[in-house]
Amino acid sequence: MTPVGPKLVIATHNEGKLREIRALVAPFGIECVGAAELDLPEPEETGTSFVANAELKARAAADLSGLPALSDDSGLSVDALNGQPGIHSARWAEDESGRRDFGHAMEKVEAALRAAGEEAGRDAHFTCALSLAWPDGRIESFEGKVFGHLVWPPRGDNGFGYDPVFVPHGHELTFGEMAPEAKHAMSHRAQAFEQLVAWLRT
Repeated sequence: MTPVGPKLVIATHNEGKLREIRALVAPFGIECVGAAELDLPEPEETGTSFVANAELKARAAADLSGLPALSDDSGLSVDALNGQPGIHSARWAEDESGRRDFGHAMEKVEAALRAAGEEAGRDAHFTCALSLAWPDGRIESFEGKVFGHLVWPPRGDNGFGYDPVFVPHGHELTFGEMAPEAKHAMSHRAQAFEQLVAWLRT
């Protein structure tokens, strides 16, 4: 990953995402610094796709820090809800005060699924877009997906976000029940990161 350099800004204020990205980057000996550590503001996510929002955040962090910046935009899309919450996954977690509560978000998804009826099914997938931006304006983006179904009630305390209600195809445990290394081996974020690494090695 020599095109990145020895120091990389992870353009997120989400501690769960920061933890997972640091774990993925660790084998390459790159120092990671979170956006919050640099007091970088969170830009408004005005894009209409995961890639658009990831690029927006990566560009902003690279411009303000003067360092290469890696940004993640990810979310849960539920087939029976026409792809919702999708790019609004974090907003579904906001309560009246603006604080993010993913327990509340999972309850909203479950309530919407029950309103849709059992015949609508519980298929869902996670999407992750990773964008790597440089201060000179260069940017590259990659997207990974993992498919599965939703369960209720939530199970497990690992991971973050909607992980406790998502079971990937071919498995019985939710992402919330899996050990971090098991999730990292198959997750949407890991798939996007593999594409990023392959590109950097070309």
